[in-house]
Amino acid sequence: MSAPSLSPDLVGQQAGPLEHLIDARWVMAYNAGLGERSDEVHPLFPVCYEWPVSDAIRALPALKPIAGLLVHAQHDLIIHRPLEAGERVRCSARIVAAEPRSPGAFVVYRFESRDSSGAPITTTDFGALYRGVQLERAAGEPVTDPLPLDAKLERVAQIAIPATAAHVYTECARIWNPIHTDVAYARAAGLPDIILHGTATLAYSICALSKRWHAVRRVTCRFAGMVFMPSTLSVHAARDGSAIQFETRNDRGETVISRGRLLLE
Repeated sequence: MSAPSLSPDLVGQQAGPLEHLIDARWVMAYNAGLGERSDEVHPLFPVCYEWPVSDAIRALPALKPIAGLLVHAQHDLIIHRPLEAGERVRCSARIVAAEPRSPGAFVVYRFESRDSSGAPITTTDFGALYRGVQLERAAGEPVTDPLPLDAKLERVAQIAIPATAAHVYTECARIWNPIHTDVAYARAAGLPDIILHGTATLAYSICALSKRWHAVRRVTCRFAGMVFMPSTLSVHAARDGSAIQFETRNDRGETVISRGRLLLE
């Protein structure tokens, strides 16, 4: 059987915009799902209002048949200004790049979110790797990878991930993907068990790195490994001027988030 393939013509396809009310209950629930008691909007909260339009664009005819092959490979979030509970956000998604890589087809979704006046709030480049999918050539904008870390990292935090973390994050973030909660579905996808959302691992890491959430202006990283539950993660970091370089490792010392950077005010 031949490997599935994608056409580079998918670049430029889009979905949305979809509008959401960022109610205080949602904000507080997201934080509580990470073990935080706060009414501030977490820097990674944008993944919550990006999910519905992400769901829509991944349902495009070219992508829906290979949805089960998608792995969230890298993330680049720009926060143009802090978001507050009670605001309305309009979020759209567009495929801006596609590139053949040895493990499969790498596709970048760009989520652009604006307030009621049309001013930008957040922009996210979501790097999706479709495992084993062929792509004949690159198309769209050049793909920008997170830069390798060049600082000496020290362990700064340890995070206990409970057995229920993926279920709690699913409900609190309002992000539903059965690979994180349904054991039978995960095993059918070739995994030994359910795995934690990559964005949950990243959000936990941000909590460990910065309590001054309003100061975070950009988050970039690669997702380098899967997190099973329960487990213990460790965050290793170094301050570099206005940025924090970091990586997150599992209890075997394997990197699960690499090339991480938080850009601060």
